[in-house]
Amino acid sequence: MNAISLASNPTESSPSPRDSRAWTAWGITWLSYAVYYFGRKNISVTKAAIGRALGDRVLHGVETTYLAAYALGQYGSGWLGDRVGARRLVGLGMLAAAASSFAFGMSRSGAAFLAIAFCTGQAQSTGWTGNAKAMQEWTAPANRGRIMGVWATCYQVGGIVATAFAAWMLSHFGWQAAYFGAAAVIAVVGVAVLVVLRPGPVPVQPASQVRIDRRAVVRSPILWCYGASYFFIKLIRYSLLFWLPYYLEIELRYPQGQAGYLSTSFEIGGVAGTIALGWLSDRLPQVSRSLLSAASLVGLACALFAYTRVGGSSRALNFAVMAAVGFLLFGPDSLLSGAAAQDLGGRNAAALALGMINGFGSIGAVSQELMTRAVSRAWGWNAVFYVLLILAVAAASALAPTFRFAFRRVPLVGPR
Repeated sequence: MNAISLASNPTESSPSPRDSRAWTAWGITWLSYAVYYFGRKNISVTKAAIGRALGDRVLHGVETTYLAAYALGQYGSGWLGDRVGARRLVGLGMLAAAASSFAFGMSRSGAAFLAIAFCTGQAQSTGWTGNAKAMQEWTAPANRGRIMGVWATCYQVGGIVATAFAAWMLSHFGWQAAYFGAAAVIAVVGVAVLVVLRPGPVPVQPASQVRIDRRAVVRSPILWCYGASYFFIKLIRYSLLFWLPYYLEIELRYPQGQAGYLSTSFEIGGVAGTIALGWLSDRLPQVSRSLLSAASLVGLACALFAYTRVGGSSRALNFAVMAAVGFLLFGPDSLLSGAAAQDLGGRNAAALALGMINGFGSIGAVSQELMTRAVSRAWGWNAVFYVLLILAVAAASALAPTFRFAFRRVPLVGPR
C-alpha cells in the first residue's frame, strides 16, 4: 500500500470541540484512566507492609505476573474493544479491576496474590485501549494531537494521586485499606463511565467493512513499526519509573526523602513533553507524527548521555536533566500510543491498533527488571543509562519506514 492510496481515503468525521458531549467524553475518560492507577500503584506503596505482615516471599513474582497479564490483556482488549464499544469495555473493565483490588486486600497467601495479580492485569488492560478508543471517536485528525497531548496527562497525574492515596490509606488504616479504598474509587468511576460515556458522532459501519478495516490494520507494516518502537519506549519508561529512586538513593547516596523528591523530575518533565509534542504535531500537519516522535527519541538519547555526565554533579542539574529525559520520552510515548494509533485504526479498528501497539510496549515493560538488574550488576549503573540510550536510538530507527507514508491525518482504510 503506497502513500497515494492511503491519502485517497475520505476524511474522518470531525466532532466539534464546542459539543458538550465531546467535553463530557474527554472528561470522563481522563478521569477513568487516571483512576485505573489506584489499582496499580498500591502494590508499590504497600509492598514493605505486606512483607512485614505476611513474610518477605509472599509477593514474589506478583509484579511480573501482573505485567505479563497486562501485556496479554492488551491484545484481548484490542480485539474486544471494536466489537463491544468503549463504554462497555471500560465500564465493565473498571468493575473487574475494582473486584480484583478488593480480593487482593482480602488475600493472605502467595498463591492467592499471584492468581489475583493475573486477574488484575487482565482487568487493567482494558483502560488505555478503551479510553483511547473513546477519545478517537470524539476527536478529529486536525485537533487530535493537542487534545490527546493534554488528555494523556491522565496517566502521570493519576499515578501521582494514586500513590498519595495509597500512602494515606496505609498510614491511617493499614495495608488492606489501600486496596479496599482503591476498589471503591474504581467502582464508582466505572459506574459513571457506563452511565455517562456515549459513542462518537460517526455512523456505525457494516460488519463487512469493519472486518476489512481490521484486517488491513493488522497487515499494515506501520502497525508493526509502531509496536516495535513502543516496545523500546516502554522498556525505557518502566526502567526509570521503577529504578530511578533506587539509583538516586543507593548509587548517588541521596537521602531517602530527597531521592523520592528528585525522582519526580522524570514525570514532571513528562507532563510538559506530552502536551508539547501533541501540540506540535497539530501545528505541523505536513510532518508525520512518527517523524516527530523519532526526532524526540534522538533527543532523548542525547539527554540520557548528558545525564551520565552531569547527573551526579549536583541535585539541581540532576533534576533538570532528568526532567529533560522525561520531556523527550513521554512525548513520543503518548503520541505513538495515542493519536498516531488512533489515526492508523480509524473508527472501525482503533481499539485493535491501540491494543496491539500497547501490547508490544507492555512486553517491553515486563523485560525492564531483567535488563536493569543484569546490566547494573555486571557493568554498573552508568551502563544502564547507556543501554537506555541505545534503546532510544532503536525506538527512533524502528519508526523510519513509516516516515514516507502520507496517511497521517487519514485512517488507514474504509469510509469514516
